[in-house]
Amino acid sequence: MNVSVQLHRELWTSFASQIRSYAAAHGLNSRHHAVVEVGSDLIILRVNTRWLRFTHSEMTEDNNRTEPFQINIDGTVTIGAVTEDMDFTAERLTRELMQ
Repeated sequence: MNVSVQLHRELWTSFASQIRSYAAAHGLNSRHHAVVEVGSDLIILRVNTRWLRFTHSEMTEDNNRTEPFQINIDGTVTIGAVTEDMDFTAERLTRELMQ
């Protein structure tokens, strides 16, 4: 297996794990419970009637707004034109969805 394929799988799994962790943490102070569904090609974060869906190339919001999405080999995530650390992205998106 190609090293870059293995690395991307690990980063994908890490991003999903961070989404789960932040959803649980933010759920402690929320009226809502988050559900995170993870597959090899899809991550879905659901909170009440709101949701975010990630594929390897895009992020779609419940209002059907879609932006380019990419996990980078340096542990950052790019959504649209914004690149930030993976954990900051996971925390921010989870917090915003659970508000």
